[in-house]
Order: sequence, then C-alpha cells, then structure tokens
Amino acid sequence: MSEEIRAEEIRAEEIRSEEIRSEGIRVEELRPEEIERRSFAIITGELESAGIRIDEAYAPVIKRCIHTSADFDYAKTLVFSEGAVEIAKKLILGGADLVTDTNMALAGINKKKLSGFGGRVHCFMADEDVAAEAKARGVTRAAVSMERAAKLDKDVIFAIGNAPTALMKLYEMMEEGRYTPRFVIGVPVGFVNVVQAKELFLASAVPHIINRGRKGGSNIAAAICNAILYEL
Repeated sequence: MSEEIRAEEIRAEEIRSEEIRSEGIRVEELRPEEIERRSFAIITGELESAGIRIDEAYAPVIKRCIHTSADFDYAKTLVFSEGAVEIAKKLILGGADLVTDTNMALAGINKKKLSGFGGRVHCFMADEDVAAEAKARGVTRAAVSMERAAKLDKDVIFAIGNAPTALMKLYEMMEEGRYTPRFVIGVPVGFVNVVQAKELFLASAVPHIINRGRKGGSNIAAAICNAILYEL
C-alpha cells in the first residue's frame, strides 16, 4: 500500500473518531472534489487491505461502482468481456450513442462529456407511443424501447440498469438475426429473470460489462458509463 493511500486511511479514521463524540456529531465541510478524491483513496485502501486485486484496465469502472453504492461486492461480481473497456472507449470516440432503460440512468450520465464526442443519451421508456404499443402488444415498455433503439442509425452502447426484459429483447433480436448490439452494459437489479437475463449475454460474443447476480441498478449503469467517459 502506498504511503499516500495509507495517510488517507489514517486521516479518514481520525475524522470518524472526531465526528463521533459525546457532545454530538461534527460534520466536516469539504469541497466536492475533495470528497471524491478521499472516497476513492479509501476504496483503494480497503480493497488492498482485503487482499482484493483488480485488473488496472477495469479499476476505474469497479471503483466508481463501489463509490456509487458503497458495496465492495462489485469488485468480485463485475464481469468484463475481453478488451471491454477499450472497445467501449473506441465506440464513444467514434460518436456512439447510449441507450438506457430508465430516465434515472439518463439523468446520471455525463451528457456534456458524451456530446463532445458526438454522442447522445436516449431513453424511450417514458414516450407515450412506447407505452401505448407495449400495452397493445402485452409486452413491457423496456422491450419496445429496445426495438426503438435498434432503429437508431448509428452505433449504440446499451446501459441497462433496471429491466431484465430489455436484455431479453436484445438477445431475442440477436437470435433472430434482426439486430446485434455493439456493446451491452447489463446491470439490472431485482429478483425475476435478472440473473438469467445477465447470463444470456455472459455467454454471448457481444462485448459487455455484466454484473453477476441480483445486484445492479440505474445508478450502477450510469456509474459504468461515466467511469469510461472520464477515462477519455
């Protein structure tokens, strides 16, 4: 462990000790960038203390997911296909768009950074015509949204953080030869078909970042997108 990281850990412990006092809790005032810097130093230190080694190529993504959720399980459950981060970077640099399955993920992605490379973020879930079509067909809005996204006339990175049916629809279109996504970030959260939907892409040739198991969420999908963007 580097002396700088260890110093940050010691300082963090001192702060926690100072805050929890008999006369009450003191909240330290910090600038946003200092909070983030210190948080990542703590994450790095705790990973090293736990003996958890992560590939440097994937470290920015894994650490940002931990930073977003305070859940160190992501260091063990995030799965990257070969060269995944570099492939995603090249797509973004080439002007690829992002498609999410929630407006929460859309809100969390750094759209200004993405637009600098010619990309946009889309979420079709709240579109009235998507809702109407989904109801008429008896399918989820997520499924219809993926069909809409497949019609975009450019490369697309899918960032799925909520609906396993979005992953299932993408896989169905692949199997039918109708559409093949260039990249999939698959981190839906939940209990029904979540694990199974993720496993479909883990077994596929599509470049991907997938979180095994039930955990995930729109915040994690956005965190992965931002981690890649901030490396550009």
